[in-house]
Amino acid sequence: MKSNTKFDVIIVGGSYSGLAAGMALGRALINVLIIDDGKPCNIQTPISHNFLTNDGTPPTEIAALAKEQVGKYATVAFCNSLATSGFITKDGFEISIATGETFSASKLLFATGIRDLLPDIKGLAACWGISVLHCPYCHGYEVRHEKTGILGNGNEAFEFAKLIYNWTDDLTLFTNGASHLSTEQTACLGKHNIQIVEMEMVRVVHAQGNLQYLLFKDGSEFAMKALYSPAPFQQNCSIPQYLGCALNDEGYIEIDSFQRTSVPGVFASGDNTTRMRTVANAVSSGTSAGIVISKELILEAF
Repeated sequence: MKSNTKFDVIIVGGSYSGLAAGMALGRALINVLIIDDGKPCNIQTPISHNFLTNDGTPPTEIAALAKEQVGKYATVAFCNSLATSGFITKDGFEISIATGETFSASKLLFATGIRDLLPDIKGLAACWGISVLHCPYCHGYEVRHEKTGILGNGNEAFEFAKLIYNWTDDLTLFTNGASHLSTEQTACLGKHNIQIVEMEMVRVVHAQGNLQYLLFKDGSEFAMKALYSPAPFQQNCSIPQYLGCALNDEGYIEIDSFQRTSVPGVFASGDNTTRMRTVANAVSSGTSAGIVISKELILEAF
């Protein structure tokens, strides 16, 4: 593919949301380039759930089939690289990739996801998406009624414990140090037999990502089937902010009901825009973005 090639739309991020947008755009006969480096945030997750017709399917299989189907549309092209920078030009936008090549387009869609900022505890990252979890709606059913932990503290952990209690009543909150819960919150958790452990965690002991037990600084161990860790995050791609796209108070890209960002001509979809972090939602928002973008281009050209 030649550098400086002009497209109608460049999609940065070619996972579920980006591919869904690419399909909508391809079916609208729009020339689109999908740039993706092949490193989705759920790369370790073995099975996807809560996606109708694909419940229980490995996410890699869903993505591979999606790319195959999107690739059948003649106006869709792929670039296997990392987008490194973006600029506003007099004709639209320009995106540069890791090789130094540049591509231009009238519209941009960022479907770049988010990056989880995990606690610095040995073994935890290796279990992320397998037995250390972020979402009960994605994985809770598979560990229902099992011995389960939550790694967190303060108000967020308290609210999360109330939610997880729906899936198991064998629940322990690990605050990884002194508890920041109020007296009332502590009493409420105790009323529901949710234990609070304030010891410092040093290791998540696992076998190929499957949690076996938690090891603490004092040498104590807690056997667990699953551990939820509602980790903070940051945007996986900084280009939208460089272009001037506003973030909301939670750190997501601010969009309207049509997936438009605060910068005209720039759209966003998927995990970088919402806490509804599921494959199904990513596909839905990507499809919506693709339809809206294609309609804008069609009407602008009329």
